[in-house]
Amino acid sequence: MHLSPFFQNLRSAYVAELEDMSHDSEGRLILNQRLAQRRGEIEFLINMLEISPEMVAVVFHKAFSFTSAPVMNHLLANEPDELPDWDVLAETIDIAPWAGPLVQTIRKQAAGDWFLCVAAGLEYMASHSHAQISPPHDDHDADAEKEDHADDPRHLGSDDADDSDGRTREEAGADWMVEQGFDRKE
Repeated sequence: MHLSPFFQNLRSAYVAELEDMSHDSEGRLILNQRLAQRRGEIEFLINMLEISPEMVAVVFHKAFSFTSAPVMNHLLANEPDELPDWDVLAETIDIAPWAGPLVQTIRKQAAGDWFLCVAAGLEYMASHSHAQISPPHDDHDADAEKEDHADDPRHLGSDDADDSDGRTREEAGADWMVEQGFDRKE
């Protein structure tokens, strides 16, 4: 599946938002608590639907089940002004009962249906992270891009779970974070 530049950029921001919410300063997993808190702030967050959709979309984390991969793949190839009508897209999505009131609140906003399409796309990518998702690019740039990101653990492929030194993906990620100036988590 190929991602439009719009969804490619939002994907990394969405993943970063979820990762940022996942643990407290002591390393404890608190994602569910932070998601509950964010869902309780929906009246404030609706002001950010178009400005920072990735920050609002997390309220729908694990809220959608997708019944049509081709429809979602088509969605992810679109730019923001080309997204389908939410009513059409929603026919291929099962929405968790707890998320129904959130959907209705969002739909009351001028950009609500647009945002729900974006949120569905982000959640689809998050729930199908094992799938081959790549941005459109020509083959000539692929080798250069691979070389540019060879040491960046965020760009390890599924075949690179262990590099030639036997380091795990987690260790490589921790090394990269230290290089960025963060303290190593013990």
